[in-house]
This record gives sequence, structure tokens and C-alpha cells, in this order.
Amino acid sequence: MSHTNLLGPDPTLLPEFTEAQAELDSGTDPGDVARAHPTFSAAWAALAERALEQGDPVAAYAYARTGYHRGLDQLRRAGWKGHGPVPWRHRPNQGFLSALAALALAAERIGEQDEFERCRQFLVDSDPEAAVATGLSGD
Repeated sequence: MSHTNLLGPDPTLLPEFTEAQAELDSGTDPGDVARAHPTFSAAWAALAERALEQGDPVAAYAYARTGYHRGLDQLRRAGWKGHGPVPWRHRPNQGFLSALAALALAAERIGEQDEFERCRQFLVDSDPEAAVATGLSGD
């Protein structure tokens, strides 16, 4: 007899980037963190968020897309099959989810409404808490 998780796939938890996270938390410039740790999505997300704050949505889009794709690679290596929960409460997931949120916002600001909606829905589907935390819940 097979036992299936009736609630869907297990949550995907990304690995810790302890050194990179400590550097970012200590106030090290996100560009320096991204150069030293190019697979660390949170650094790319921070660069994207800064570019959005500075009114440069094109740069934000590029930074966010980099963080998003680095996170997708890590999700796949962690067993994610293209769907299922990516919980916000697990801090290493926040870099990917923040990059996804920044990608949505940057896409909206450059007139890519379909991309904005797709990214926003992906964020909600990953974890509604992430959508709330990043201001993209749609409520």
C-alpha cells in the first residue's frame, strides 16, 4: 500500500548561506556580497530592492532575475518539482522569495503586467505569508 501526502508536496527548504547572510546582516554592501557569493539570492534581492528605491526598475529587473534564477537552481537541487510550498518562515528561502517579489515589482514598473501577475501568483502559491511580507498579497 502506498502512502501519499494528501496535502501535496512537502515544503522545500533551501540550504543556509551562513557566511553570506552574516555579511548582508552586518551591513556589507549587497554588491560586495553578490560578488563574493554569486549564488546567494538574498544579495541579488537586496540589490534589486535598492535599485527599485533609487527609481531604476531596469537594473532592479536584472538583479531580481539573477536572484530568482539562482534560487530556482537551488530549489531544484533541493527536490522541488516546479510546484509546492516554499515557506517564508525558513530564512534561507527568503532570498529567493524576495527576489521573486522584486522581479514582480520591477516588471510592473517597466510595463510587463503579465510578468508581474505571473510572479505575484508564484509568490502567493509558494507561501501566502511571503506575499504578505513583501506587500504583494493583492489584498
